[in-house]
Formats: sequence, structure tokens, C-alpha cells
Amino acid sequence: MESLIYAVIISFVLSLAVGIVAIPMLRRLKFGQHVRHEGPQTHLQKAGTPTMGGVIFLIPICVASLMLARGSLDFVLAALLVMLGFGLIGFVDDYIKIARRRSLGLKAYQKLLAQITIGVVFSYYAYNHLGSAVTIPFFKSEWDLGIMYIPLMTFVIVGTVNSVNLNDGLDGLASGVTLIVAATFSILAAYLASSMRQEGLEYMAVNYDNLMVFAGAVTGGCLGFLRFNAYPAQVFMGDTGSMGLGGAVVALAILLKLPLFLPIIGGVYMAEALSVIIQVASYKLTGKRVFRMSPLHHHFELTGMSEPKVVTMFMIATTLLCLIGLLAI
Repeated sequence: MESLIYAVIISFVLSLAVGIVAIPMLRRLKFGQHVRHEGPQTHLQKAGTPTMGGVIFLIPICVASLMLARGSLDFVLAALLVMLGFGLIGFVDDYIKIARRRSLGLKAYQKLLAQITIGVVFSYYAYNHLGSAVTIPFFKSEWDLGIMYIPLMTFVIVGTVNSVNLNDGLDGLASGVTLIVAATFSILAAYLASSMRQEGLEYMAVNYDNLMVFAGAVTGGCLGFLRFNAYPAQVFMGDTGSMGLGGAVVALAILLKLPLFLPIIGGVYMAEALSVIIQVASYKLTGKRVFRMSPLHHHFELTGMSEPKVVTMFMIATTLLCLIGLLAI
């Protein structure tokens, strides 16, 4: 448990240090955010705010995880590679937006193809190292997905990453929600490591200990980044950060055999994605919109809620959902 605390602290301190250096650098390089005109009009004033700030916490997460990991590094390296792989896709997307001075980067099919590629590779890795069974929430049993494991986990990976990406729309929202989610996964990893050790499965216990450290590092990284990203934001994480965090969250869920817990623990992410799906389907089928704007956080914003109030509401909802997720184990 000490290593978890150290992971949070080290990642937090390093994120603060990287942020102090990186933000002025991003300003000098004119890596400013391009705001979509079809979004809330209040967001137009955010144009020019430095983006690609995901590097502020991705680097510390890697450093803290590798510093404190012990024994077998199989799972923690897999989690780091998934996080960095999706972060790289986001980085390319952000760079194109900045270089071409537009709000859209990679084309949708390019982004999706890259995401599916990482998803298939990681699902295949998990299948070979963990088998095809996943834990069922609230039941002390597992569901063996068999040969369908790889395609289903690929769907979960791509869906989760894009849901976290959609969640990144208000100052401090994605970082605030994800630090709670990551903290919950650190507790789950610690619990599962203890259970594995009691069953004499030392290899799994050590790997879960390292995933606990990784989750703690994600928590500390988000906490440090929140110092700069809270309203009014000095920097945005960009797709570099949001896709990287999505990769980290889904890697934890799959390696801990808890992908079925994502709709609970990551309920806010799911609600954001569903709001977009419902909005698009409703408009195409009936010509009417269900929400004032999607994703969901924009709907609440357009009802008159301030950004900090919406972010606080979503963080409260995430905390309650995560407590339910802890009970579900």
C-alpha cells in the first residue's frame, strides 16, 4: 500500500513540475486550441489556450510506474504501452489541428483504424495472459467469453477511449472524473492482489500490485494536471491526454478482468457517449434533438449551469458510481 501512496505523490509532484515548464513552452510554440464554432458560444473565448497538455501527466505516469514497479513488469508495461499508444494517436490528431489551424485533425476512419489496431493487439495479449473469462459485478463468478473475447474486448477498448475523449469538454472535467476512476481502480487492484496472494498465485499478485501502482500514478498525474486545468484552464489536455487516459482506464479494467465494471465505474463516460448516440439517432430519425447539445455536459451548460458546477456534479456522480463499483467486487 505504501507504493500506491508514493505513486500518487511522485506522479503529482512531477506533473506540477512538468506543467510549470511545458505550459510556457506550448504558448511560445503557439500550440493553441481551435474551438468549434458550433459549440457553446462561451467557449469561443478559450481559443488560443495551449493544448496537447496531456504530456504533462503522461510522462510522470510512466516515470512513477516504472520507478515503483517490482517483480514481473508484464502487466504494467502492457498498460503503459496501451496508454502511450492511444496518447500517440491523440498527439498526431492534435498536431494536425494545430498545424492546419482547424478544429478537426485526423479523419474519422484514420483514427478508428488506429484505435482498432491497438485494441486487437491488446485484446490478443490479454486473451493469452488472462484467458477469456471476465468477472461479473455483484456475483462471485466469471463469464467465459470464449473466442468472442477478442472482438468484444476490442469493442470495449475503442468505445471506452472515445467515451473518455468525449468527456473532455469542460475545464477540469476529464481530469477530475478520471482521477476518481483511477483511484477506484487502485483500490480494486490492491484488493485483487491480496486475493491472488492468498490463493498462492504470486505471479498474478505481483502484476496486480504493479497495476495498483500504475493506477495510483494515473491518479496523481490527473491531480497534478488539475492544478493547471481547473476553471479557468491554463492548458487543455487535448486528444493527447484524453485518449491516453482512456487507454489507461480500459487497460486497467481489462488486465484486472473487470471490463464489465466499466459501465458502473465509468458511468459518466458511458453517459457522455450515449448522449451523442441518442442525439444523432433522434435527429436523423425525427429531425428533433433530445438534448440542447451533446455530449451531455454541454446540455447542462446550456441550461444555465456554470462550468465549475457541471464539473462538480459529474465528479460527485462518478464518486457515487465508483463506490457502487467497489461494492460490486
